[in-house]
Amino acid sequence: MSTISTGKCYVVEHLEPEMGEWSQLEYTTISTECAKTGGKLYLTSLPPSLLGNLPPRLDDHTISGRLIATSTEVSQLSEIKSERVCLLDPTAQTDLQPEDGEIFDAYVFGGILGDDPPRDRTSELRRYGYQGRRLGPKQMTTDTAVRVTRMVVEDKLPLDKIPYVDFPELKLSKHESTEMPFRYVIGENGQPIMPEGMVELIKKDADKSFDF
Repeated sequence: MSTISTGKCYVVEHLEPEMGEWSQLEYTTISTECAKTGGKLYLTSLPPSLLGNLPPRLDDHTISGRLIATSTEVSQLSEIKSERVCLLDPTAQTDLQPEDGEIFDAYVFGGILGDDPPRDRTSELRRYGYQGRRLGPKQMTTDTAVRVTRMVVEDKLPLDKIPYVDFPELKLSKHESTEMPFRYVIGENGQPIMPEGMVELIKKDADKSFDF
């Protein structure tokens, strides 16, 4: 069975001066998942110093064409028409619906969405005047937000039909665990979907916090 190409664009305005490992893992995951249905990930507003020195794992994705990295902000991209752009905004009055896949071609996210406690990072993007849609009441990581958006507009699955888990507990060791303060999509294995390598990164960061 062949995969239907949607050709959707998913745009993350990178709102940080640097790019940590967490973001790198999220972005490579988004890029890989979008490419499966013919979509593209745009990383916009990258500082020139970062654009000229992308981490190797992201550089591989730009070479393959799955990822477009640019210092240009989303509103200046000629291939993206403003009237066909949706801003994923936690303060929007309307939730994202499957029908929005016919209305919009591009979906804009403010990275980093997964702040804890949440900061209104999307406020920096409202100045573009795009139509806003909400992904529900819970805070999500950036890759989860894009994944949920794809499930709604490409797979035509309503938000309330997507299997979620909120604030899952992640086992770090035999005696240590941590609660992840986000909503995740549940995978076929019954576990929250996270980027490959994310659990190991969280464990490594937890180990550092115990170093004195």
